[in-house]
Amino acid sequence: MAAIASCPRSVLKDSSTLILIQFLGGGLQGCDASLLLNNTDAPTNNSSIRGLDVVNQIKTAVESVCPQTVSCADILALAAEVSSSLGGGPTWPVLLGRRDSLTAANTTLVSQNLPSPSFTLDQLKSSFAAQGLNTTDLVALSGAHTFGRARCSTFVDRLYNFSNSGNPDPTLNTTYLETLRQICPQNGTGDNVTNLDLTTPDTFDNNYYSNLGQQNGLLQSDQELVSTPGADTVDLVNTYSSDQNAFFNQFAASMIKMGNIGVLTGNQGEIRLQCNSVN
Repeated sequence: MAAIASCPRSVLKDSSTLILIQFLGGGLQGCDASLLLNNTDAPTNNSSIRGLDVVNQIKTAVESVCPQTVSCADILALAAEVSSSLGGGPTWPVLLGRRDSLTAANTTLVSQNLPSPSFTLDQLKSSFAAQGLNTTDLVALSGAHTFGRARCSTFVDRLYNFSNSGNPDPTLNTTYLETLRQICPQNGTGDNVTNLDLTTPDTFDNNYYSNLGQQNGLLQSDQELVSTPGADTVDLVNTYSSDQNAFFNQFAASMIKMGNIGVLTGNQGEIRLQCNSVN
């Protein structure tokens, strides 16, 4: 789509967190742009998702040449693919024809469907399985954390009081631990942010998996993929760490698969004129 491709690359890469979280968060209600609505009360949308203005700019440009035709949900699906490509990652064919939800994502749906950054591996598997996604999808889609940022509040317990133990998470590299403590002081506001990938934070590559092997996963839900005893995810992490093409191919396949979750079509929903409000 020309309106997306013509955006400055820095703008799209900066908004990659929004694009991928929205698309990967399809389990909220489906890939229906419900997370973009102004009255969304989901914690994920509470001052943590950036780039909403970019999506609206794209929508305005699309409406000027193709009015009431392309949904915000399709724009997000396309933007996810474009942002991956701009970051050096894989591309994939994006099916179109989605329509936009009339209702916003809400806290109840988030708690039911969206994986928490503190989930164990079993909880992650269960959450993904509920959306028809398997363990391979889980490991491949987790690789979206090859770029993006996270607030201290999503992982600070790992630094000081993991599982109410009074100690840091033993699966966290001690050097990385000290670095993160400088960014996220104990009893701080939790609002500071840091890169999900400490090595190549603005590039879509397979270093996310190499980081996990060195206990440098930022979120507990990341590190669980290799630090859970006897985990069947370890072999997949090792494969993607050593073979970037294998990761790219599976990521693309899993994105297509998830892009079909809970899609509204036909007369369902609507095609919004503005992405942050219903018509």
